Amino acid sequence: MILRLFFLGAVLFIIELYAFQAVKTLIKLKWMLISYQIISLLLFTFILYSFTQFDRSVGQTKQTMFTMGLLLVLYVPKIVTMIVLLGEDVFRVAAGAINYFIDNNSKADFLPSRRKFVSQVGLGLAAIPFLSLIYGIFEGKYNFKVIKQAVHFPDLPDAFDGFTITQISDVHSGSFDNPEKINYAIDLVNEQNSDLILFTGDIVNTHAKEMHPWIETFSRIKKHEYGKYSVLGNHDYGEYVTWPTQSDKDKNFEDIKKLYGQIGFTLLLNEHTFIEKEGHKIALVGVENWGKNFKQAGDLKKASQNLTKDDFKILMSHDPSHWNEVVQHDEKHFQLTLSGHTHGMQFGIEIPGFFKWSLAQYVYKQWAGLYENLGRYVYVNRGFGFHAYPGRVGIMPEITVIQLIKGEKLA
Repeated sequence: MILRLFFLGAVLFIIELYAFQAVKTLIKLKWMLISYQIISLLLFTFILYSFTQFDRSVGQTKQTMFTMGLLLVLYVPKIVTMIVLLGEDVFRVAAGAINYFIDNNSKADFLPSRRKFVSQVGLGLAAIPFLSLIYGIFEGKYNFKVIKQAVHFPDLPDAFDGFTITQISDVHSGSFDNPEKINYAIDLVNEQNSDLILFTGDIVNTHAKEMHPWIETFSRIKKHEYGKYSVLGNHDYGEYVTWPTQSDKDKNFEDIKKLYGQIGFTLLLNEHTFIEKEGHKIALVGVENWGKNFKQAGDLKKASQNLTKDDFKILMSHDPSHWNEVVQHDEKHFQLTLSGHTHGMQFGIEIPGFFKWSLAQYVYKQWAGLYENLGRYVYVNRGFGFHAYPGRVGIMPEITVIQLIKGEKLA
C-alpha cells in the first residue's frame, strides 16, 4: 500500500511540475503563482490522504468516488498539458543540440526558453477534458439514452418476428445520489412497452444494503407480458472487499440474490427457461458471471442442458469476454448474447453510426453495442449506473431496446 501510494505521489508530482511550467509561462504575478502552488499542494495532499483512508472492509463509498472524481478532474487535464510540453521539450532538446554542435561559439542557453504559445495550446486543450469531466459528474451520469437495435435471424421462430426486449445492466445502486433522475430512468424503461425485460447483472457495488433505498423505485418496472429475468454480475459476489467471516460474505450473497426477486425479476442461475408465443418458443439462458479476468461461476453447459443447436437461444451473460472466449465458439450455437460489464469505461467519444472510441476497447474486444461472428451476435449494454468515477463522458447510461427480426439483414 505504501509503495503504491509513493508511486502515485511521484507520478502526480511530475505531472504537477509540468503543469506549473505552463502556468508560469502565462502568469507573471507572483501572488497568483504562489496561490496556485498552495491550492495544488492542498489538493495533492488531500487526494493522497484520502487513498490512505480506503477501508477494504467497506469498499467503495461516496468519499472514495469523490476522491476518484477529483483525481480525474485535476490530473487528466494536467496530463494533456504535460504531453504538449513534453512534445515541445523534444524540439527544445533537438534545437539545443543542433546549436551546440553547429555553432560551438554560441553563448546562448542550451535549451531555448519555453514558448508562450505552446503553453497556451496545452492549457487550451486541457480545458476540453476538464469541462467534460465536470459535465460528466453533474449531468452525464444521469443522461440516460434509449438505444434501439434491430437484429436479424433467419432461424427466428415466426411468432417472434418483431418481438422486443428491453435490456438494462450494471445498475450499481450504491453509487446513486439522485432519486428524481433514477425515477425518470425507470419511466423511460416502462415507456418502451417491450415484450420482455432482461437485467444483465451488477445490482450493487458490493453490499446488498446498497439497494435497499431503491427497491421501491425499481419495483416500479412494470410487469412485461413475457416476463422479467436477470443474471448476476461480478460485483454481486462481494469479491472486492474483505469480509469479517466467510459466513458474512455468504449471507450478503444470498441477500443480493433475493434483491432481484424483490424488484420482480426472476434470477437465472446457470439455467434456462422457455418463452412461448403462439405455439412457438425460444430458450432464455442465464449464466452466473464468467469473466476472463473476473469470477468464473458461469456454467454454460449446465445452463443449456437438453437444449439443441436448432433451438433459438438468447443468452444472458454479464461479461462480454465470455462471448469472446467461449460462447461464440460453442457448438450449440447461441444466436444472441446480452452482456454489460464494461460501462464503456464511462469515458469516450461516440458518434452513433459513425465512430466510437474508449479505453475499454483496449481491454475488451466487444465493449459497447452489437457485434457479430458467423451469425452469432452479442450486444454489450453500456450500463445503467456508474462506478468508481462518479460520472460519464461520451459513453452515456443506456436502456437498450432490441427488436428480433425474422430473415436476413438487407445490405
